[in-house]
Amino acid sequence: MEPQPPKPIERRGIRRGIYVLPSLFTVGTLVCGYYAIISTQRAGQFLAAAAAATLAAKTAEFSALAVAAIDNASKAIGWAIVFDGLDGRIARLTNTASPFGRELDSLADVITFGVAPAVLAYVWGVRALTELAGTEQLVQNIRDVAWILTFAYVICGAARLARFNIDTVKPTSDRRFFVGMPIPAGAGFVAAVVHFYKQPLTAWQSSLAWLLIVGILGYLMVSRMRYWSFKTHNLRKRRSYLGIIFIGLIILGIWFYSEPVLLTMGITYAISGIVLRIISKIRPHPPTPEEVHAA
Repeated sequence: MEPQPPKPIERRGIRRGIYVLPSLFTVGTLVCGYYAIISTQRAGQFLAAAAAATLAAKTAEFSALAVAAIDNASKAIGWAIVFDGLDGRIARLTNTASPFGRELDSLADVITFGVAPAVLAYVWGVRALTELAGTEQLVQNIRDVAWILTFAYVICGAARLARFNIDTVKPTSDRRFFVGMPIPAGAGFVAAVVHFYKQPLTAWQSSLAWLLIVGILGYLMVSRMRYWSFKTHNLRKRRSYLGIIFIGLIILGIWFYSEPVLLTMGITYAISGIVLRIISKIRPHPPTPEEVHAA
């Protein structure tokens, strides 16, 4: 009797595990967003306790706890951006992208990069406003406007993601640009500003300026401005060692000087779309294939 050839090794279990891997990073994004919301709510409670405290020592203690909770929320949003970038990269590198993963990613983005930064922007920007003599009605009006603008930010972010889900089925060839600022960049801008200043705003002038910025972020997300997507960079190709040095310096700068470095990165990316729009108006470029509409 002739010996039978060995049976091929089944790899179904490994393939299923690879499909789970990018979704785990998406879940990590969702966990960070949930933690950011909870931490921001705790900060609001500490601010209320600080305002009601009668002893100076208690006021200082509650204020310090509020600042720590707000900073933790901003850091959680920052880590969520890292997880959100990794899940897509891993799905593409392992060829495990799926419709389920795309939908899960969009739903997680609504919570983590829509609701969480909106709540953080409200609590940090207007929750600690002091009602001085003659400004009670003004402060109340600012808080009402804050409700509207922060909710508008959430709506714009959700619309941004809905447009992405629709446009992903269209054939695209130019993946260099996003159309409209991606929602993680908007959330990162909010988190970077809060992480830089930490102390909640107490002057109504600063709160109005902050709410104006939040409104502009919402507009940029639903605009037609182009933003660099960085999706054309293939990590498996050979690159110059200078690129590794540059990335290492950025990581080191974030590690030791996270406040100014992250704020600079957030501002630079936010205004890059405006700069590209101005350049395109001054020096029109030939028609290009449809840009990628990504989250």
